[in-house]
Amino acid sequence: MPIKIPDSLPARAVLESENIFVMTEYRAIHQDIRPLNLLILNLMPTKIVTETQLLRKLSNTPLQISVELLQTASYVGHYTDSSHLDSFYTTFDKIRDRRFDGMIITGAPVENLEFDQVDYWDELCQIMEWTKTHVHSTMHICWGAQAALFYHYGIPKRTLPKKLFGIFEHRVLKPSSPLFRGFDDVFYAPNSRYTGVWEEDIRKVPELEILAVGDESGIFAIKTEDSRKFFIMGHPEYDPDTLALEYFRDLEQGKDIAPPAHYFPNDDPSQPPVVRWRSAGQLLYTNWLNYYVYQTTPYDLETI
Repeated sequence: MPIKIPDSLPARAVLESENIFVMTEYRAIHQDIRPLNLLILNLMPTKIVTETQLLRKLSNTPLQISVELLQTASYVGHYTDSSHLDSFYTTFDKIRDRRFDGMIITGAPVENLEFDQVDYWDELCQIMEWTKTHVHSTMHICWGAQAALFYHYGIPKRTLPKKLFGIFEHRVLKPSSPLFRGFDDVFYAPNSRYTGVWEEDIRKVPELEILAVGDESGIFAIKTEDSRKFFIMGHPEYDPDTLALEYFRDLEQGKDIAPPAHYFPNDDPSQPPVVRWRSAGQLLYTNWLNYYVYQTTPYDLETI
């Protein structure tokens, strides 16, 4: 089944070239079926890249999904053309009276700032509070996960000794969890961050459950007991070249940056990376959509 997005969204051409079934709005409204209504709060500066990565993962499921893109009104970045934002993004004031089956809150390159120093922190807090009553299940990614853990539970983000940058091995702690159905016991995922959360802080909150960890990367996945909130510390949606682009960008800017760990063959940046996380990343988003959104969301969204 397809993912439904605006006809002219740039991601459409990319996904169709990969033989991913993308349904036009016209065709979708003529089907007698209620799609899952999914909202993506995209906090990344390179919005087109991020929306394409997420839509690629969300589209490879047997479910019809209607996706809307959300940006902050209190801060508008300069990396995405305003015409794209005007055409495809909405703001919180326009959707705050609606309800959604699922929501994704992305990361953002602001982790070295204190939360209250982030320009849109107050607005993000309003949105995270709103998800409690207007979204059935919310997935938070990377800095978005750290922000949500702090807002909802007071769990601080901790500065790491050095940037966690590369492809890291993780273990599933609860193989019976539907989120990891079909996973190998060990799986890989990209990480790119300066901060994290400590296991001891998470375990102080009875409502939270740690699902996957890594020896080098620490906690990877957490959820609430009621499965209404998920917190993913890495970036399972990343493209093959995402970390390479980040590495070479930082080099050009004169930053002291080592090559991403476990990414380039023989740690040689002149060689193309070997992708080891694609299938796990796909499964994670598919399982979340299927088991925690589709199978449990009410047909009448007004009852959320």
